[in-house]
Amino acid sequence: MESIFHEKQEGSLCAQHCLNNLLQGEYFTPVDLSSIAHQLDEEERMRMAEGGIGSEEYITFLQQPSGNMDDSGFFSIQVISNALSVWGLELTLFNSREYQRLMINPM
Repeated sequence: MESIFHEKQEGSLCAQHCLNNLLQGEYFTPVDLSSIAHQLDEEERMRMAEGGIGSEEYITFLQQPSGNMDDSGFFSIQVISNALSVWGLELTLFNSREYQRLMINPM
């Protein structure tokens, strides 16, 4: 490895910079992550609609802002996880049994 890629922090785009630094290149833009967030929002909307589009829960859900992104540059852990899955990578929760297993037997 000739050099280490480091994307300098701009604004509140922590997820973008984290992903690009981890992957060692400019792979994700805010537009890419926004696209993933919108896809997740649509999947959530479809699931909520299964309970009835006239239900109080569905109407309340539609009135709330996205939980997957906001205008400040925040992206949810679900967006980060989906972005990593493009590379065949997956997140392991720190307090999960899988993490504990990996700590005992890393290979």
